[in-house]
Amino acid sequence: MTLKHLMPFGAEYRSERRTRFRLWAPTASSVALWLPGASRRQAMVGNHDGWFELVTEAPPGTHYQYVINSQHPVPDPASRFQPTAVHGVSEVIDPEVFSWRDLDWRGRPWEEAVIYELHVGTFSPEGTFLGALQKLDYLARLGITAIELMPLASFPGQRNWGYDGVLPYAPAACYGRGEDLKEFIQAAHGNNLMVLLDVVYNHFGPEGNYLSLYAPQFFTDRHHTPWGQAINFDGPGSRPVRDFFIHNALYWLEEYHLDGLRLDAVHAIVDDSPTHILSEMAGAIRNRFAGQRPIHLLLENDHNTARYLRSSRGPGWYTAQWNDDLHHAAHVMLTGETDGYYCDYAKSPEWHLGRCLTEGYSYQGEPSVFRQGQPRGEPSADLPPTCFVSFLQNHDQVGNRALGERIGQLAEPEALKAVLAILLLAPSPPLLFMGEEFASKTPFLYFCDFGPELSAKVRDGRRAEFARFDQFRSPQEQAQIPDPNDPATFQHSKLDWSQLEHTEHAAWLDFYSQLLRLRQKEIVPRIQDLLPKQASFRVLRPLAIHVRWKMRDGKALELWANLGDKPAPLEEKPKGAMLYSTAENPVLDQLEMPPFLAAWFLTA
Repeated sequence: MTLKHLMPFGAEYRSERRTRFRLWAPTASSVALWLPGASRRQAMVGNHDGWFELVTEAPPGTHYQYVINSQHPVPDPASRFQPTAVHGVSEVIDPEVFSWRDLDWRGRPWEEAVIYELHVGTFSPEGTFLGALQKLDYLARLGITAIELMPLASFPGQRNWGYDGVLPYAPAACYGRGEDLKEFIQAAHGNNLMVLLDVVYNHFGPEGNYLSLYAPQFFTDRHHTPWGQAINFDGPGSRPVRDFFIHNALYWLEEYHLDGLRLDAVHAIVDDSPTHILSEMAGAIRNRFAGQRPIHLLLENDHNTARYLRSSRGPGWYTAQWNDDLHHAAHVMLTGETDGYYCDYAKSPEWHLGRCLTEGYSYQGEPSVFRQGQPRGEPSADLPPTCFVSFLQNHDQVGNRALGERIGQLAEPEALKAVLAILLLAPSPPLLFMGEEFASKTPFLYFCDFGPELSAKVRDGRRAEFARFDQFRSPQEQAQIPDPNDPATFQHSKLDWSQLEHTEHAAWLDFYSQLLRLRQKEIVPRIQDLLPKQASFRVLRPLAIHVRWKMRDGKALELWANLGDKPAPLEEKPKGAMLYSTAENPVLDQLEMPPFLAAWFLTA
């Protein structure tokens, strides 16, 4: 089986060594195709809509660039591969050369999702797609069902988180070729693992983006983002822009046989047109794969917008959203930190945790102190728990700390185990960040590889960002924050797999594996039986809650949790069969919960 997504732009290999090249360059007076080694440039024919096209001899493997106005060589914005750098030549790719062998793969239902987020460059010693492939058996044994890859779009330099991508169709060459990525995905499917990809549609990176040179309509001054120029999804000339990103989503799902996408920071996508780009994109995806295999679409959305998750499963439907509210509440309970956005959860974090477990968002329109009293969120209690991805760690929550510490370095082990027993067994799909399953002590730092001028600004800006914290008030203390552009910062972020040879880390791995096995046995089969809008919680005392999910058969799944360091009295004895407890001999029959307890029951 071969897979190819047909695009109305870029280099499309036809047959008999001929390729169609097509570029939208509405402000260019001329566009030529340059093939290194050719005696001359070939003029591309333009039309009144700003499109330039040429069909010429160029077999797979041919390197090429477009030359704008006879003087500016640029890469193809829809390049399928950049063999050297984002500033260099693009390469003609024939996707039908790769023969897929996973013909019978039909994905997995979302209820089974246990997600593992990883960064290809730091996950394995090799830092490549094929290096990550060697760990697939390990992930399957752990109990993972879905791998989420941090963004792969080509970025400047050799080191990056992926959120500075500028060529969204070209997997970064530092990880390997596109065929290597396909081998990874195919091998994951062979291990019954789904593969999701994080994509960035809210901005382009600050280096290596040449679109403004010949298609400034890609951007708008009407809207703004924290990371640079806003993308024009709703102004004049926005139709080709919308198509560019819609085709990108379809391309990854179709040509790379992916099982879903996670759309980064969609709150930074501003679109005032009648049909929001998120709705149009989801509709195109749903229509394309209807009846074939499940495609899971995830959002990161600081606005807590619920309408994209509605269970009516219309054409604009998204599967789930990362639930930052739950993370923030749990983090406050574990660490006591109340800086920044954690201030919104400082008062009664156990209440926020209970609301997240039963209703999805904690902020459903209430004013946010962190946002100067502005209301945040939409009602979400009608949505099933599968719409909300829970986590204690991810790339942001680790990497956006000045020193990249993980939660295991910030919280007491027994308290951490109790919170993990809640998240890994609750009905919402859990997400793990690479290495957390063995309590990795490797930091995950912010790293990049920009040119000299930009690298200095990034280094100084990051250090200034943390100046408001007491720990980094002085210039000497700020100098201890790792330089993102130093290669050592990247090297220090690589997982140290040798830690698994130590008893402490092996015990954490066993703890995670045990809970994930129990999840698949006892929780997953019951998720679809949960009654909508029938989950409830109550705060028993500070840091102690009781949560109940009713099911269609009259039974209920119940959680009793005390995340404090002192016993918590009970007014009633929990009923039903105990499924799991973090305490070997909980004294619940004495109407008391021991410290750091999470106990799960199935009641009749």
